[in-house]
This record gives sequence, structure tokens and C-alpha cells, in this order.
Amino acid sequence: MIRRAKNADIDRLNALLYQVQQLHADGRPDIFKNGAKKYTTEELKAIIADDMTPIYVDEEDGMVTGYAFCIYQITQESEQLHARKVLYIDDLCVDAPYRRKHIGEKLYHYVLDVAKENGCDSVTLNVWRVNPSAEKFYRKMGMEPLKTTMEKRLG
Repeated sequence: MIRRAKNADIDRLNALLYQVQQLHADGRPDIFKNGAKKYTTEELKAIIADDMTPIYVDEEDGMVTGYAFCIYQITQESEQLHARKVLYIDDLCVDAPYRRKHIGEKLYHYVLDVAKENGCDSVTLNVWRVNPSAEKFYRKMGMEPLKTTMEKRLG
């Protein structure tokens, strides 16, 4: 079952955030710190309470097995840009023991449905190059590169 996250889910969200952080820290220790996570507990409470930053969780037998952190990004009409409403997937994670059970696909498709229901033009996300399985997953879901951030590492 997929549903909006609630404060009672924070311990599980924190555990999953640590998993994502470790994956990134292993791949890019020059950017990501070991043993850290993206959000504090207080930040999670604020995110959960804000309709502009919904978190959707998959729950199996009372256990949160994965999440999709989302952010509505709204661009106002201007001389340069058309008005747009985008649902950005800030983070998507499935707990390691539950991977390969299509939970990521369920979460992704749920986010697509939410975006359509809320008049979004598209769903976007960033994927780090240190996680080729994630990039492969998103391509399988039908996503295409929108833009690429280039880097020249020095030292």
C-alpha cells in the first residue's frame, strides 16, 4: 500500500535516508559524508506537514519498505519561460531487503499518477552517476535525460 508519510514513519525514513547517504558516500566520498543523512528529524516533520513536499511511502505488513520524497516546483509565466508545474522526485529509496520486488516501480507510478491528478506538466529527478542501477531503473520507467551536469574534478 502506498500512502502519504506521517510522523510515525520518521524512524523508518531515517533508516532509509542513511542507506541512500551511504550509497552516495561510497561512490563520491569527496561530496557525501559517511554516517550522515539528508534531513534532520525536525526537517522531516516540517516536510511531512507541507503539501508542497509530499513524501509517499510503501508499506508492506506494517513496515515502511520504501519512499519517494517529492517537491512541487512551480514556474510562473515570464518573458522567457512558460508557466509550468513539475513534481520533482527529490529522493526515491527502497529498503535493501525489499529490492527487486517492484516496490520502486509502484512508488514511481504512484508519483506519476499524483502528478497527473495535480495538473503537473512533468516529473523530474536527478540521478547520481555513482548509482548506475538507479539510472537504468529510471530509463526503464521511460524517463529521458533533461539536462546533464558536467564536472571536471581537480586534484
